[in-house]
Amino acid sequence: MGMTAEQKRQKALEVISRKDNGRLLTYLNSCVHCGLCAESCIFYLTTKDPKYIPARKVDLVASVYRRYNTLTGKLVPGLTGARELDGDTIKEMIDILYGACTMCGRCTIHCSIGIDIADVVRAGRSMLATMDLVPATLQSTVMAAIETGNNMAIPTEDLVDTIKWLEEDLQFELDDQNAAIPLDEPGKKIIYTLNPREPKFFPLSISAMAKVFYMAGESWTLSTEMYDVTNYAYFSGDDTLAAEIVNRLEEVTLKLGAGKVVLAECGHGSRAFRWEGPNYIHRRYLFEVVTSIELLKEYIDTGRIKPDKSKNKRRVTLHDPCNLVRGGGIMKQQRDILNSCVTDFVEMTPCGNDNYCCGGGGGQLSMSEYNERRMSAGRIKADQIRATGAEIVVTPCHNCVDQLIQINQAYKLNVQIKTMAEIVADAL
Repeated sequence: MGMTAEQKRQKALEVISRKDNGRLLTYLNSCVHCGLCAESCIFYLTTKDPKYIPARKVDLVASVYRRYNTLTGKLVPGLTGARELDGDTIKEMIDILYGACTMCGRCTIHCSIGIDIADVVRAGRSMLATMDLVPATLQSTVMAAIETGNNMAIPTEDLVDTIKWLEEDLQFELDDQNAAIPLDEPGKKIIYTLNPREPKFFPLSISAMAKVFYMAGESWTLSTEMYDVTNYAYFSGDDTLAAEIVNRLEEVTLKLGAGKVVLAECGHGSRAFRWEGPNYIHRRYLFEVVTSIELLKEYIDTGRIKPDKSKNKRRVTLHDPCNLVRGGGIMKQQRDILNSCVTDFVEMTPCGNDNYCCGGGGGQLSMSEYNERRMSAGRIKADQIRATGAEIVVTPCHNCVDQLIQINQAYKLNVQIKTMAEIVADAL
């Protein structure tokens, strides 16, 4: 028998009441409402609506905390802005925490006292997930991964068919019948992952990385059992399902005996498995985990691949994925790669750790009910791209690729969107 609505509400309140989560409790009691975070948020910048100020998002969660965990909140809630976790509060939490935040973390680096605002937002999402109130569109993406092994519910036979024709094309391009895209081969050094959007919509990005592996003489394989680098439960706030997805990739890596997992170009997928994953499953991995960006940089630095930048003469700019850069510390590597592979690389302003989110993170791309808001917020990124004069936008994240493609069309930028693997493969 399932929990009652009241039991779910009590479980939700436990998310922000646990005494062993000192970091979250500190954040919930620390905001000084200075407002410095406001100008960091793409939703606020494009609307100037104060409800989108990141500090307001913190206060939304903190107000519920105060109501049930502080003396003044219990006795005189009106004086402290403490709020009941009732229908009105829940409705606002769903709209603001899911529908107006990408959890990009840009507000955190501008916070005067260092509150991890994205962490607070995710705590609020975890409360909603506990009450089974994740937006249905986002939840369906999570459940597709749980039920089928990948978030787009691609049947294994369809994946295999796609890989086989890509392999044939690779052999033709390289004029080598031994060129391969290995599947389920044990004992390889590397197990490589994919974003399911690659076999579904962007198969040439698989070919690009396969070409790089071939040129580097790498020992690698894909797994048909578990290849999905994404983990949308990280966005939904459901740690139980997030752990299940992490477990599956860990299990298949150990089963195939690979010594290294290479995470495909996916910002949140890299963060969810590499940094959050061990916390979800409460143990360390018995293998190395790196991003494909770090591996590409290593191949270039060690001479295993020798890109010819003269093959990429058009102006290129770089979009920094939030979870890869602010959430993962991978910032210099992609710039070194581009400087080795293109003749004309120009930065956006701002860039790097301070770069604006494209608007597609936080599960936004899966939540169609917020499409208009998401695309409106994308104007910030469109203006950045246009100002560079670039013809190609490179980004090492398939979520960002999807959002940038839509921004490109909506704002008539007339640019080409590419992954890092594609730009490297073009230079080989």
